[in-house]
Amino acid sequence: MIKYIGSKRTLIPVILDAVRRASDAHSVIDLFSGTSRVGHALKGAGYRVLSNDHNAYAATLARCYVQADAEDVLEDAKKLVREFNGIKGEPGYFTDTFCVKSRFFQPKNGARVDAIREAIAAKGLEPELEAVMLVSLMEAADRVDSTTGLQMAYLKTWAARAHNDIELRVPEVLPRAKHGKGQATCLDALEAAKLLEADVAYIDPPYNQHSYLGNYHAWESLVRWDKPEVYGIACKRIDVRQRQSIFNSRPQFAGVMRKLLAAVRAPVLVVSFNNEGYLAREEMESMLAALWDGQGKVTTIENEFKRYVGAQIGIYNPQGQKVGKISHLNNKEYVYVVSRECLAEKLAPMQAAPVDQMGLFV
Repeated sequence: MIKYIGSKRTLIPVILDAVRRASDAHSVIDLFSGTSRVGHALKGAGYRVLSNDHNAYAATLARCYVQADAEDVLEDAKKLVREFNGIKGEPGYFTDTFCVKSRFFQPKNGARVDAIREAIAAKGLEPELEAVMLVSLMEAADRVDSTTGLQMAYLKTWAARAHNDIELRVPEVLPRAKHGKGQATCLDALEAAKLLEADVAYIDPPYNQHSYLGNYHAWESLVRWDKPEVYGIACKRIDVRQRQSIFNSRPQFAGVMRKLLAAVRAPVLVVSFNNEGYLAREEMESMLAALWDGQGKVTTIENEFKRYVGAQIGIYNPQGQKVGKISHLNNKEYVYVVSRECLAEKLAPMQAAPVDQMGLFV
């Protein structure tokens, strides 16, 4: 899947185990689905997953990895991948914006993205198959980009992978889950919390002021294909300035988080949050304990992991000069599990488990 800050790749075993131990669940809500790594893993474990994200690229990833089932789309996807890999490049909006005005991709690959994206649009595919093909193109472009994983800026010199030719692959679409077909929505998290209902809710909100739309604006434009006006060196979509999430606001975060938790329609909540986020561990535990008129029983699982590569490299000014110092290389990720029932005994073995350098349980 695509490079993504905040990805829960290394936490997936912890999250799956928490869901399994905390409840005899058949269904799980994922309110901030991102790349759908967690939703994909939950589907693979047999759960019916209801994924949501307010960004179109993330909702498309969820439509591919959670909602679409292999038995319905895989054969057609294989044929289309072969067809699209034979398309020659034709420079257009994507090339001009992300290869000429900015330098995220080599022009030869930008031209292929333009041509393939136009071909997908011309096919008039059913929504799930279209999502699979858009994800195939998104992931192919991600494999030849020239960034550290964010689309806030591009590297001063081309990344080695950027010289490779773009090539589509069939995404890892899973068969339908044992407990039912998944669902992908593209709603504000508060609205989704009021509409979706399941046995468990997994909640992984933004930790700070950085907008995921701003961090991955090229994918939003690729999926929407609305060819918007852009601004700045990174050629961000103009609506990055307008479509701001309240969850990125420090003054408003605690209030909106309380509102969201109160609206969630699930008897068990699993919440991921970072030690550098807007809420300290004690604040989050207190907020969760206040659920259900103060009946919330909270168990916290602590995990240490390396910070994303951009934080390890350091911060540079527009002239390419390194500024400031790297304060630390590791972070802590907390997984909070809350229900009306005390789950500490069920989850206790997880809290003392050692982690390797990548943050996986060993």
